[in-house]
Amino acid sequence: MLKSLFNNSNNHNKCRPPYTDEQDTSDTSLSAILRGDFEADCSYFRDLFDRSKDIVFNELLICGKYRGMIIFVDGFVDISLINMFVIEPLLNKEQQFEQELNENAEHHDILAVLQKSIVSTCTTKLEKAMDPIAAAVAAGETVLLLEGASQALIISMKVRESRAVEEAPSEPTVRGPREGFTEKLCTNTSMLRNRLKTTKLKMESQTIGDISNTEIVLTYLEGVVKTELLDEVRTRLRRIKIDGVLESGYIEELIEDNNHSPFPQMLNTERPDRVAAALLEGKVGILIDNTPFALVLPVTFLGLLQSPEDYYQRYMISTVTRWLRYWLAFAALVFPSFYVAVITFHQEMVPANLLLSIASSREAVPFPAIIELLLMEITFEGLREAGIRMPRPVGQAVSIVGALVIGQAAVQAGIVSAILVIIVSFTGIASFIFPSYGLGISARLLRFPLMFLAGTLGLYGVFLGLLVICIHMLRLRSFGIPYLSPVSPLSWNNLKDTIVRVSWRSMIRRR
Repeated sequence: MLKSLFNNSNNHNKCRPPYTDEQDTSDTSLSAILRGDFEADCSYFRDLFDRSKDIVFNELLICGKYRGMIIFVDGFVDISLINMFVIEPLLNKEQQFEQELNENAEHHDILAVLQKSIVSTCTTKLEKAMDPIAAAVAAGETVLLLEGASQALIISMKVRESRAVEEAPSEPTVRGPREGFTEKLCTNTSMLRNRLKTTKLKMESQTIGDISNTEIVLTYLEGVVKTELLDEVRTRLRRIKIDGVLESGYIEELIEDNNHSPFPQMLNTERPDRVAAALLEGKVGILIDNTPFALVLPVTFLGLLQSPEDYYQRYMISTVTRWLRYWLAFAALVFPSFYVAVITFHQEMVPANLLLSIASSREAVPFPAIIELLLMEITFEGLREAGIRMPRPVGQAVSIVGALVIGQAAVQAGIVSAILVIIVSFTGIASFIFPSYGLGISARLLRFPLMFLAGTLGLYGVFLGLLVICIHMLRLRSFGIPYLSPVSPLSWNNLKDTIVRVSWRSMIRRR
């Protein structure tokens, strides 16, 4: 599907990654234009939309004199609105039409008269080039062709079915708004505008995808966002060359600094309040049509571990919750590896009573600790994936019951020890505390290399793996922002909303 992708460099000292393809701004051929020959123009569009059952061609006689053709996509427009505000005025307002034509006799622009006086809609425009007219039809607009006119009248009558606004299923909170984005772009922009009622809120629209022509909206707060960041985002979006964009993940991978990193460098969220809060911090949002997931950039590692609910609870409670989240995130990454390293190489670190208990539970197990752990981890990951892919009413029950049944059966069969089932279960629970699903997947992925290092080199391997991860995160950038900021490089002023969450009185001023 991809026509050409830009390569990301490993040099993260610069904000902009180098691209292999430059934007081609030269126009090699001019688009064909309407001839004014009604039959030829209609035949062109009939041939262009040949074998397209959903394209409607409705020919009519306007004001009893002029032949016209209305073209639209069935299902994209409200036919009752077309009948009421377009077809009926065109057929029945002959007297008004003649009067308007006489008053504009020097111009004698029939379509302009129709646009201003007859067609009762607020969004219309004239277009003479064939390609933009065809693109408007494909995008859900209504097009009127008129005999003898070298322009077409494009009328906005788009109505698309969409699901109702519901709570974001991927980011539930106990306290906070219950609205989540939908697949309809205008609904998402209106929810964002409802939270930030200011003229500083800007929304720039553009189309990406040579075939899909997907509309995206770049949103930010003027005067709050840094100009350098905004220019960089615009440049990266402009340089995307792809046939189609079906979800925000396409855009995310194409514009991030390092797409070979396991860590997400943008936040994807279904919550309008989270996007609004990010814009207030000077960040940039990207809304994509046909998906409820918006992108927020830039982000940091500690920022991805923050939940929207941190700002809806009292600051002391939010601070303690963050500490718990940080500790569980670290445990989800290293706890299984630590167990393998200690049991295999460093038994002297375990208290004698606990060591005897672990040894007795592993007495009948025929596998080394690393194989035992891999079996259980892969089984639990498979159950988790099956629970997601199965129908919702049975998926959760299957994953929970399956884990309990398989774990108990494996212990009774002597394949794994009981202590290992406890460790894998605790690790699985800890991996669900990530507010960002993408960051949770990264932790689950990196857990396996750490387990291999622990099984071969012990704690030295675990520390070596953690050192490599830390070096990678220190080199990583998100649109020029260090991934581990404000810890590295250290900024004492910015720490008031990372390790702890201070009161709103202390955060009332923008840095």
